Amino acid sequence: EVQVVESGGGLVKPGGSLRLSCTASGFAFSASAMTWVRRAPGKGLERLSTIDSKGITYYEDPVKDRATISRDNTKNTVTLQLNRLKTEDTAKYYCVLGYGFASPKGQGTQVTVSS
Repeated sequence: EVQVVESGGGLVKPGGSLRLSCTASGFAFSASAMTWVRRAPGKGLERLSTIDSKGITYYEDPVKDRATISRDNTKNTVTLQLNRLKTEDTAKYYCVLGYGFASPKGQGTQVTVSS
C-alpha cells in the first residue's frame, strides 16, 4: 500500500521560505518519479514540480525559479524548497507518486503565506 507523509508547512510572511518534505513507502521509491502538487482553497490540484528516478527535475510556471526539488533514495524522501513565497502560494501541498496525475495519498501539509 502506498503511504505518503508530508511535513514542513506553516505560516510564513511573503518573501519567506519553506522546506517541505515527503516520506513515502509501499512501492519502489528509487525507481519512481515523485511530484509535488498543491490545492489552493476553492481550486483544483496544481502540479508544481517533478523529480524522476534519475534525478531529472521539472518545474511548472507557478514555482519556476523559486523552487528546488530533491530526493534521497536512502531515506525515501522528496523535498521541495520554496523561496520568495507569495500570498498566492497559500495551499495544501502534497507529494504524489509519478508525474502528478495520481490522487494524493497523504494528508498534505498546509502552507499559509500572510503578513
